[in-house]
Parts: sequence; C-alpha cells; structure tokens
Amino acid sequence: MDALWHGSIDDWDEGATGPAVRPLVATEPPGPAAASGVGGMQVEVVRSAKRRKSVSARVVDGRIVVRMPQWMSKAQEAEYVTSLVAKLERQRSAQTVDLTRRARDLARRYDLPTPESIRWVANQEQRWGSCTPSTGEIRISDRIAGFPSWVLDGVIVHELAHLVHLHHSPEFWALVHRYPKTERAYGFLIAKQLADDGDLC
Repeated sequence: MDALWHGSIDDWDEGATGPAVRPLVATEPPGPAAASGVGGMQVEVVRSAKRRKSVSARVVDGRIVVRMPQWMSKAQEAEYVTSLVAKLERQRSAQTVDLTRRARDLARRYDLPTPESIRWVANQEQRWGSCTPSTGEIRISDRIAGFPSWVLDGVIVHELAHLVHLHHSPEFWALVHRYPKTERAYGFLIAKQLADDGDLC
C-alpha cells in the first residue's frame, strides 16, 4: 500500500503532460470529489492529448493530480476523480491499520487459528474478505479500511473461522459468533448496501 499511496493509482505516465492543467476549485467543480479530496488535499486535473484511454492519480507536492485524456467529458472527469480519490483515501486508511497484529489478537482472544499472512487487497469488489485455508492466507478488501474497527474485526473473525471450516456450516457460524459484535458488523455492511445478507466472503 505504501508504494501505491506514495506512487500512483493505475498507470501513471510522467511523460504524458499536456496544456490542459486545471485545478479543481470552488468556481469550477466537476463533481463531489473536488470539494474534499484525501485529507483535504486539492485535486488537480491534467488533460493530455497523448493519453488515449488511461486515467491515473498520484499525490504530488501535497495535492492529488489526476491525469486523463483530452477527449473525456466533464461527466467522465467527475466520475474518475471521485473514484480515484476514494481509492487514495482507502489506501491511506489502510496504512494506519496493522492487520497482522489485529488478526493475531483476535485469533488469541476468540481461540481461532492465526493466519500465515493477512493483507489488504484492492481487487475484491464482490467480497469483503477471502482466505485460502491450505496456505493460511487471508485477504481483506481495502473498501472497509475506513469503516469502524468493530466492522473490520467482524470481517477478520469471519475469515479466521474459514481457516477451520471452509463452508458456512453451523460449526463455522458457531466460531464466527464468538465475536460478540458479529451481528452488528454484518448489519453495518448490509446497511451500506455493499454486502448480501450474511455473506461476507
């Protein structure tokens, strides 16, 4: 995550510069992302004739620079800015959480296996977490990095339980419900309309 946060999202091309460098300010807001940004950083859009399809974002000198093709519409600009700024925010939030320590503490507290590894991933759009019992590896979607800690803990416990039981059997749920805020965590995710009822992985 450090590499992405200090580097780029998508395919940043240092050589793809163009004349259309436009800071997003209150007098010309392309969308909701312009008002906030990550940690209040200014968002600047750079349009380039050299770019054909790709859009990228990077933190440069305390501001977020989004590079995109010259031909894209204002609506597309707003959509990409919103999406990329959200990704940067998730990455920044994820950096503040020590997943390894958190998983180790939860495993000890609820008498569950300790994973061989646990890490954030940015490519899980349909799942909050996943695990490979054969290797003991757990992956947690960075979409929940900014959620309350008890929600994250609920997802981690769910994946720890999968290290014992692969399927959602009664024995599996018995392990999951050792975490006292399980129902509350699931309810939070359902309320966000980002998960199906009771299906975290």
